Amino acid sequence: MTDRNNPGFFNRSLERALQILCTFNIEMQTFTLDQLSKAVGLPKPTVFRLCSTLTTYNFLRYDSGTKQYSLGMRLFELGGVVLSSFSLRKVTSPYAEQLQVRVGKTTLLGILRDEELVYIDKKEDPRKDIRFASHIGHRRPPYFGMLGHVLMAHLPESEVDRLLSKRPLIPLTRKTITNVKEFKKRLKEIRDQGYYIDEEEAIEGITGIAAPIMDFTGSVVAAIGVGFISSSISRKEIGTIRNEVTKTARNISDELGHYENNRPAGPAAFRKER
Repeated sequence: MTDRNNPGFFNRSLERALQILCTFNIEMQTFTLDQLSKAVGLPKPTVFRLCSTLTTYNFLRYDSGTKQYSLGMRLFELGGVVLSSFSLRKVTSPYAEQLQVRVGKTTLLGILRDEELVYIDKKEDPRKDIRFASHIGHRRPPYFGMLGHVLMAHLPESEVDRLLSKRPLIPLTRKTITNVKEFKKRLKEIRDQGYYIDEEEAIEGITGIAAPIMDFTGSVVAAIGVGFISSSISRKEIGTIRNEVTKTARNISDELGHYENNRPAGPAAFRKER
């Protein structure tokens, strides 16, 4: 843990801003400047400067009529992000774990967040020495690897263009597609076939197979995939893993309320195809 007494690792202004935010609770949802000053034990000018900054970034809201501060919408939005990620991971975790057991390879779950691919779950065989560098919370360019391709394949073209303008395609391996026109053609192929096989386009010697996860609105909210050393798998085994990945993605989508071709949803489908 970070040493609170080490000035090199401690930001006093940030601590004071966090103290202000943590002062609000269910019983006390609004405070005047004077009340906040007394609650955190800081001079009013200091509290005013901190509150002004927090208000600018929508972490606080100021009512000029009542002269009171309350928590802002940015905290609500961030809370929604956390809830979404944890709820999604809670639903997907048992499926991802069973997928890992069935194929014996590393299973990864990712979402697009703040214009980046974010890994939110990872299942590995503890008996194997080889580990993938992508860990939970790790961020990559939005187009990175099997998960990034699948997620971007289900975005509107305007959003794809916007992301690529901010994070242009760069060569990661000798097989990486860096031409935007070819990349968009690849995205269409992924949408049409419902999965993506990344053959050493993101990491030399590594193949990945991923499929989209949809919620009750039909929106793609995540992607699940399996990664493995390319030389360790035959073409026939790739087909088997592909089927397991797409089946798992369908089962998770069912659990989230996405009914495809009137197939049974939720636990019933999970038990049927496990």
